[in-house]
Amino acid sequence: MKILVIWRLLTVGGVNAGWRNRAIYFKKHGIETEFLYTTDHGGLHIMQDVAKIYLTKDEQEIINVIKSNTYDAIIVVDTGAAYKWIRKANYKGPIFTEARTPELIKLMPHLKSFKGIQPKIIIVPSHYQKRLVSILSEGIPIHVINNGVDTSYFRALPVEEIDFLSEPELLRDKKIVGWIGRTDKRKNWPMLLEIAKKIKTERDDIEFWLIGGAQSVQREEFAAAWKDEGLTDIVKWFPVIPYQQMPHVYAKIRESGGCTLATTKSESFGNTFIESMVCGVPVVASNIMPINELVVNGETGLLYRGQNVDDAVKQIYEIVDNPDMHRNMSEAAIRRVEENFAIQVVADQYVHLLKSFIQLERKGDGEVEAT
Repeated sequence: MKILVIWRLLTVGGVNAGWRNRAIYFKKHGIETEFLYTTDHGGLHIMQDVAKIYLTKDEQEIINVIKSNTYDAIIVVDTGAAYKWIRKANYKGPIFTEARTPELIKLMPHLKSFKGIQPKIIIVPSHYQKRLVSILSEGIPIHVINNGVDTSYFRALPVEEIDFLSEPELLRDKKIVGWIGRTDKRKNWPMLLEIAKKIKTERDDIEFWLIGGAQSVQREEFAAAWKDEGLTDIVKWFPVIPYQQMPHVYAKIRESGGCTLATTKSESFGNTFIESMVCGVPVVASNIMPINELVVNGETGLLYRGQNVDDAVKQIYEIVDNPDMHRNMSEAAIRRVEENFAIQVVADQYVHLLKSFIQLERKGDGEVEAT
């Protein structure tokens, strides 16, 4: 079986991390995955070692890719223009739509018109995202398949395996709070700076590691605020950390007795949560969907109210000041991901869905029930 995944953005974010894991798993099950992107935002290094990648904005090139390959299925991820390309290529196989954008206004252009193409199903990564998509779509089944993490790659590394020589450098007297993601409006970096500012006035044993943001829209705005607020000593910024180094980053955070922090306002899933947890690092985040579908409050992390800075700081202190709680949460977090979000668990669901629809398509039959 050979499939094509079309998405506009070749980023370092959760969508591509999730598809990287799927592509590796699919290959073991006889499914070859190819990717077509129109814009590279620094994510090429994530994908290039696992699958064939087409990177072009040229419509005729894109049409030729679709025409010249015998794809058993095409999966379109938040790319409204793709349906026009598929139609012009006269592709007759099954089309699946993935809806990943967690904001209605940004999701709307990709779901309001399929340019005469009829997707078989809309796939979403969380029950929260299913609610969102149901507002915009009608008559197409919506199926929830969580993102998965490769637990042979992201895991709680033993101390002797941790690369302590690479950046970020772990200082002995610091508890590390990791913040991973783009410095943009939705990820809500201003709240991170407010939390760091408060903690800086109260103690000197906590250090923040901001991982990512090299190509973010608001990177300059963030950098200016970070310096103007005098937070460069407590918030260390690492704009580019190779994806392959992330298990070591999480391991250092765990060894420090720290946690990861998310200040995001909305997510469709959140890969960094399951990566953090499977590496044994508790999570502090807002008590909103779908975060509370992933993080069990009081068991694998602590959830604060809304965008409340004081409550977020309280939850961070609760974890870093209680080694027994930290250890218990670390163990529970690993178990939760292995049981619910390991790639073999969730990718099996995707494989089953693909095979079911392709078999029905070949028979000229009907529909598969959504969940």
